[in-house]
Amino acid sequence: MKILIIGGKGTIGNKVTSYFSEKNEVLIAGRTSGDVTVDIADSTSIENLFKQTGKLDAIVCIAGEAKWADFNDLTEEDYYIGLKSKLMGQVNLVRIGQHFLNPGGSITLSTGVLADDPVVKTASAAMVNGGIHSFVQAAALEIENGIRLNVVSLELVIDAYEKYKDYFQGHTPISMEKAVNAYVRSIMGKGNGEVIRVYN
Repeated sequence: MKILIIGGKGTIGNKVTSYFSEKNEVLIAGRTSGDVTVDIADSTSIENLFKQTGKLDAIVCIAGEAKWADFNDLTEEDYYIGLKSKLMGQVNLVRIGQHFLNPGGSITLSTGVLADDPVVKTASAAMVNGGIHSFVQAAALEIENGIRLNVVSLELVIDAYEKYKDYFQGHTPISMEKAVNAYVRSIMGKGNGEVIRVYN
């Protein structure tokens, strides 16, 4: 398979890339580094990305940002960061990327536990994650050419625990193996329109 992993050098992306690179052709895309570069907040950049990759069998996005701040400190512009990057960035990857997939290909997006179990300072991030869940379930009903569309929603992963543990007090981080297996299930399985939750 020819697989594009956007965010393939990140904490989770690195492990997913390592797994799939053993038996597949994997292209890594990042904002400033990788085999190809892309700014998912810019639809023109996404179009240029796919012109470089050519036809693919799977598209995986483990990227996108959103502002974390106290609710009363979040401005309208702060919300647009997540809306343009993590939400519309991933929506545009599906909207544009579907035309660069071989029949029967797949697209996997990424969110997180905040959609269902938010913590403080995540009003924007939680909103965006929940929106992606609804988008995937709806768009999967109409996407053509046998293309499957899923989203992986993970609890805090063990490799990011030290960085985020003060936000996620009382949460039990999941292993990197469980995180990778969620992406394996989406890419290699037959599910469509699924929110693949791995919270414990």
